[in-house]
Amino acid sequence: MNETTPGAAGDTPVQDPLQHSAAGRSDVAGSDAATQMLAASEDDDLRTSVAALSRLATGQMQLADVLTRIAEYAVAAIPGADGAGLTMIEAGRSDTIVASAPFVGQVDAIQYSIEEGPCITAAAEARTVRSGSLSDDPQWPHFGPRVGHLGVHSVLSIPLLTSDGVLGAMNVYAHRPGAFDTHAALIGELFAVPAAIAVQNAQVLAQTRRLAAQLQAALTSRSTIDQAMGIVMSRIGCGPDEAFDRLRQISQSENQKLHTVAQHIRDEAIRRARARHTEA
Repeated sequence: MNETTPGAAGDTPVQDPLQHSAAGRSDVAGSDAATQMLAASEDDDLRTSVAALSRLATGQMQLADVLTRIAEYAVAAIPGADGAGLTMIEAGRSDTIVASAPFVGQVDAIQYSIEEGPCITAAAEARTVRSGSLSDDPQWPHFGPRVGHLGVHSVLSIPLLTSDGVLGAMNVYAHRPGAFDTHAALIGELFAVPAAIAVQNAQVLAQTRRLAAQLQAALTSRSTIDQAMGIVMSRIGCGPDEAFDRLRQISQSENQKLHTVAQHIRDEAIRRARARHTEA
């Protein structure tokens, strides 16, 4: 009977199960460490982007510029993102749409032109939507194939929510399929909270600026009309009501705004006065 000596030439080496177990634990530990490092890096990106949001000088920027900057911060914060866009919905006004990259503008132009896509769904239903295979995603059967041809295969769209309701939506895109997992969606939702506040603040500031401009224009217009009424009153010797009626009649007959008619009368009176002064 032949006996085989362990470790002899030609035999299959026998591994120590304890050593094998230790090596397995080492591999798992290394994998865990790498995962933790990646998560820490992503958390740092989120913190950096949120901190940048808090430093936005909204008082010195136009609304579209603020929204564009927020979209850029979203790209930096959310793992796998190649570009992002923001759509702000405002009652009585056209939606404000910005993009961090040209391809995002192309993608968003498609969804708004056909009225189908992740941003529309996220804003209308106030929920986060995502896809890692847009070309054949049944959620958007017309939108998906079109953007798939552009090489965009993943999307994460998150509504911008405040106590006043849905302000709009943040759309994050990636070229590679399956770019946004549950963790990326969670980071996106965490970022969307301060982003919505920043958008709301920028919106309020823009509305205040528009109101101030409208008020200034109204005051200027009223002043011009009052001056024109004074000129008409002095020319024909009438009261303010009749002078205003004369201006209104001219406005209607010439199909011009009342302010335009008043400004023409005032400017013509100034021109004549300067001409008389020159002749004297």
